[in-house]
Amino acid sequence: MTETAPLPPVRSQWWDVWDQFRQHRGAMIGLGFLIFITLFVIIGPSLWGLDPNETDIRNKNLRPFYTGILSGEKWSWAHPLGSDNLGRDVLANLMQGGQISMAVGWTAMILSLVIGTLVGVLAGFFRRIDGLLMRFTDLVLSLPLLPLLLVMMLLFRDTLRAAFGPETGIFILIVVGIGVTSWMHTARIVRGDVLTIKEREYVLAARSIGTPARRIITRHLLPNVMSPIMVSATLGLASAIITESALSFLGLGFPSDFPTWGKLLFDSVDRMASFPERVIWPGLCISLTVLSVNYIGDGLRDALDPRLRGQ
Repeated sequence: MTETAPLPPVRSQWWDVWDQFRQHRGAMIGLGFLIFITLFVIIGPSLWGLDPNETDIRNKNLRPFYTGILSGEKWSWAHPLGSDNLGRDVLANLMQGGQISMAVGWTAMILSLVIGTLVGVLAGFFRRIDGLLMRFTDLVLSLPLLPLLLVMMLLFRDTLRAAFGPETGIFILIVVGIGVTSWMHTARIVRGDVLTIKEREYVLAARSIGTPARRIITRHLLPNVMSPIMVSATLGLASAIITESALSFLGLGFPSDFPTWGKLLFDSVDRMASFPERVIWPGLCISLTVLSVNYIGDGLRDALDPRLRGQ
């Protein structure tokens, strides 16, 4: 009697996705940088220890260490990236500003995904409200988003600051403003997938035995539209960080003593000719973070496509 060979262990589909994702070099570099910048802004302030709002007039306008060593200008190891015109440490402000920018980006992205997924699923599954929801989506898409955000900031800024405080009120306003103006692309993508999935055999079988619509949506539709939602999440995070930086750069973001990367850019423009590094560092943080997130989105798109998996 011959013994049968043991069956290989069953691999999860997500392991296949991870194997495909690892083959995308740009996505892995982007993931590594995103992890680094996240740890930099979360753990960095506790390790560095300097208060970003602490002023030191005697050490104001210090140059970064590399500029000071090459040109002989005043610099200090206590402020390796230099200090601003009030003596505040640039490195501490980059860490603190990154916390706010990343928090705004993640929260606004989650809000836009929730709204977009809800609208897309409802429009794709319920034919009666499909036309109404899609026309509303087209209407919001036709609006100029940056002027709309500026109007929202001017109308609701003082009210929310009085109700929740200057920092929390502006945070809520920026997150809600970005979230309610960036969900449309997710809704259109999710609707298209739902229109296809709801005609599959297992969905038709579930409907034939009287399964409620809520259970069909949560059990069969949402798990099968997670792939485009995850790709949209990466693009939404990048878009939210850029939008928040633009609002802060225009002077409509957080208070002056509450730094973000965009606010650091805004404060450094007047002295850009004399101290270009003050513009370069927050600009690099914004650009590299957005670039890394876009590369992660490309890798996820390829890894989650079953036609490309395994090639």
